[in-house]
Amino acid sequence: MLRISYGLARASLSSWPSLKPRSGPALCGPKSRALWGIRSSSAAAYTTSSSSGGKLLFRQLFEEESYTYTYLLADVSHPDKPAVLIDPVDKTAERDLSLVKELGLKLIYAMNTHVHADHVTGTGLIKMKVPGVKSVISRASNSRADHFIEAGDKICFGDLFLEVRATPGHTLGCVTYVSGDRPGQPQPRMAFTGDALLIRGCGRTDFQGGNSLQLYHSVHSQILTLPKDTLVYPGHDYRGFSVSTVGEEMLYNPRLTKDEETFKKIMENLNLPYPKMIDVAVPANMVCGLQDLSSEAVGAASN
Repeated sequence: MLRISYGLARASLSSWPSLKPRSGPALCGPKSRALWGIRSSSAAAYTTSSSSGGKLLFRQLFEEESYTYTYLLADVSHPDKPAVLIDPVDKTAERDLSLVKELGLKLIYAMNTHVHADHVTGTGLIKMKVPGVKSVISRASNSRADHFIEAGDKICFGDLFLEVRATPGHTLGCVTYVSGDRPGQPQPRMAFTGDALLIRGCGRTDFQGGNSLQLYHSVHSQILTLPKDTLVYPGHDYRGFSVSTVGEEMLYNPRLTKDEETFKKIMENLNLPYPKMIDVAVPANMVCGLQDLSSEAVGAASN
C-alpha cells in the first residue's frame, strides 16, 4: 500500500523527492493503493452537496490564451477546508491563489493531467508561493513532481477523493481524475479528462508519444464506461463549452462515436499546425513548470 502523508517534510524548491513514497496516516480507507491523509483552512460560496452531507466547493477557471480550464476543488465540510488545483497555468497562478485565499481554503495539491504542450503549468510557481503545496503527475509522464501517481491511486483531500484512471493516447502519461463512487462523495460523479476527452472532440495524437488507437481504447474503457450522468470537465475548450456528460459524448462526439479504423483515419488527417508553445512548454513542464530551479530563477519568479 502506498501511503503519503502531507506535512512530513517541506522540501526546498531546489530539491526534489525520490520516487520512494513516504509513509504516513491514511484517511481514505484500508484498501486504497494511494492514501494521502491531508488536513487543511475555511469558507465557501458555491457548493455541491453529496448524499451524506459532505460538501464539495467547485470552481472552473479559464485561461484565455491557451483556452485551458483549471479546476479548484475543496472539501468545505472538513474542519481544515483542504483544496486541490487541477491543471493550473503559470499566467493565471496568482489569480488562482487569490481565489484560494479569498475562499479561506488551504491548497495542498497542484495536479496535472499530463505534460502540456500548449502552456506552462503553474505548479512550479504555486509551490514557490505557498509552502507545503505538493505537485502531482503520473509516473508515466517521466517528469518531475513531488508525488507520482498510477492507475487506481486515490488522491484524498479531506473526506473527498479523486480516483486516478490512466488514459494515454494524447501523450504517454495522460490521466483522468474521477470523483469518488463511495457514500459521502459528490453526485453525479465528475471526470476531469485533460486532453484525452474534450467536449465533442479529443486531444491530438501526433506528438509526445501520442497514439490514436491507444487514445480510442483509453476513452472507451476508462471514461465512457462511467455512469452516463458523469460530468465531463475537459482540459480545454475552443468553442465556448464548459461541461458535458459521458452520455452526451457517447451520442454526439463526432470522433469517438466512430469505429477504431475510422477514428484512426480522422486523427491522421487533422492537419493541425505545430503547437506554438511546445518548444517552451514541454521542457518547462518536464520540471514542474520551471526550467531553471536555481536560487536566482526562484527569486525572479517569486517577485
